[in-house]
Amino acid sequence: MIAPSLALAMRALRLTLRRPQFLIPLFLMPSIFLAVNTGGLAATTRLPGFPETSGFLDFQLPAAMVQSLMLSGLQAGIAVALEIESGFFDRLITAPVARLSIVLGRLLAAAVLGAFQVSFFLIVGLLFGAEIAGGVGGVVLVLLLGSFAAVAFAAIGLAIAFRARQASVVQGLFPFVFAVLYLSSAFFPRELLSSPADSISAWNPLSYMADGLRTPIAFGLDAAPIIEGFAVTGGVIAVASLLAVAGLRWRLSDAV
Repeated sequence: MIAPSLALAMRALRLTLRRPQFLIPLFLMPSIFLAVNTGGLAATTRLPGFPETSGFLDFQLPAAMVQSLMLSGLQAGIAVALEIESGFFDRLITAPVARLSIVLGRLLAAAVLGAFQVSFFLIVGLLFGAEIAGGVGGVVLVLLLGSFAAVAFAAIGLAIAFRARQASVVQGLFPFVFAVLYLSSAFFPRELLSSPADSISAWNPLSYMADGLRTPIAFGLDAAPIIEGFAVTGGVIAVASLLAVAGLRWRLSDAV
């Protein structure tokens, strides 16, 4: 199962690199939001209760990462839906490979792409004056958590794609992605959010992912939010992967 999973992961990465309409939005849109938010909201760091940080760019970098990783998960779902529509998926399931490798291959590709996305925003941040408070160890933690988050979002995308079977349906979730993201602490401290956004963000897994990514960048190696970030992300991976496998089995039974 390992060899087919790696082969499918490499195929997914190659297809992503060959489709700029899929790849460019993962970096362009979050970069635009990062530039606009950093340039227009930098003064918010002087608000009472805002966590002390060396700059608003440091605080906003994780938001751009999470946004990019969410879009990547959505793109993974669209790619699978397109394969179902084109008939490639039906040919794939007739091949002598473990069915689980279909899911694992996509998730492995998501992890690799996620590490690249996080690296991109770390480099952009450093070029424009951001500081990594956690040092080299902080960079490693951000890369690991970013890769795990990419797997979580990709698993969600796969679960939706196996059920929807149409790329247009998966693509229609685009506005929902931004609604969920803005109802978290990704862009603004949870303590300064108004009701009911503060209550929603407390239950939003994206808040813990963003805080887990933000801590090594803006505040240092504070264990609690980092552990919470990994724990919540791991929980999302477990649930979403089970849903993806269940969706795959449903799709297989429907294809018979």
